[in-house]
Amino acid sequence: MPTQLVKCPTCKTTITISGEPGEKINLTCPQCNQKGVFTVPKDINGRTMASSSTAIDVKGLIKTYNHFSAVNNVSFSVKKGEIFGFLGPNGAGKTTTIKSILDLTHADSGTITINGINVQTHGKEAKKYIGYMPEKVSFYDNLTALQNLSFYAEIKHASKEECIHLIEELGLGDAGKKRVGKFSKGMVQRLGMARAILGSPPILILDEPSGGLDPRGVVLIRDKILEMKKKGTTIFVSSHILSEIQEICDRVGIINKGVLVAQDTVEGLSKKLNLKPQITVTIDAMSTKVENAVKTLPGVDSVKTHGNTLEIICDGAMKAKVILAISTAGGNIQNIQSKEPSLEDVFMRYTEA
Repeated sequence: MPTQLVKCPTCKTTITISGEPGEKINLTCPQCNQKGVFTVPKDINGRTMASSSTAIDVKGLIKTYNHFSAVNNVSFSVKKGEIFGFLGPNGAGKTTTIKSILDLTHADSGTITINGINVQTHGKEAKKYIGYMPEKVSFYDNLTALQNLSFYAEIKHASKEECIHLIEELGLGDAGKKRVGKFSKGMVQRLGMARAILGSPPILILDEPSGGLDPRGVVLIRDKILEMKKKGTTIFVSSHILSEIQEICDRVGIINKGVLVAQDTVEGLSKKLNLKPQITVTIDAMSTKVENAVKTLPGVDSVKTHGNTLEIICDGAMKAKVILAISTAGGNIQNIQSKEPSLEDVFMRYTEA
């Protein structure tokens, strides 16, 4: 079903709509409540807008710099309405891929489409769908937060009221009239997030959105990302904070040395790598009998003892049997902890030298 942007004639707020060609859709502006009817065009600039369920589609992306292959034949897709995490070590090709999606860097070969629109040939139209937060956020230092955001609001045809609302929402209310040149890095980062979501774009591309933030700021940005997802926004996010990515992302892609080495859910990647949970069991007194009872169980990969504590790697279905074996062997259990395979484990395995 084709998707496109429509601007409210009253307050200029951007509204995302989906419908079949020729379909009439009743609209209500979320900003000013203006009502209207929009007819989905049968053709846009001579092309039918592909929609299906894909927001971002990258195929065979290649980019080299002076014979150095920054991105080598990378292909992936991001579904509409999902949060897709893009991970990799420093220098792996993350930012080059992001800049190629935005056509800020011209790819040597490959195709990139945003909602079915080719970025390389119709970049201006395709990028109307995107809100972008770069890794290094910058503003006009001599202007206040509100003045900066108002400038970008004019470009995006968003309202000044939305600027004020976003400044408050992202914890910058007290600094709204303060010059950005006096902001801390974390404050600039929050303002960068406000700029990215200004105008409610249907697609967000965020490059290290939590960089330089304190724990409270990290939670604020994470909650905002989840809020945007609930509204149907597609979010492509690159971050080094793997715990945050694991908590919010539907799927992840891992790039290493310019090559996309994995793409799936965290659970799916863990299964492909045969990663297993770890059970840590503390008993009142360790004995050889208890240790051997666990080691001889089928499905147990390894057992390590540290004083009265056993660290056991085993199949997930074996957890109950492990506990029963310890108890049957005379171990009086004091404490049990279970740790499932994490995104960090997956990341380390896929990016090993």
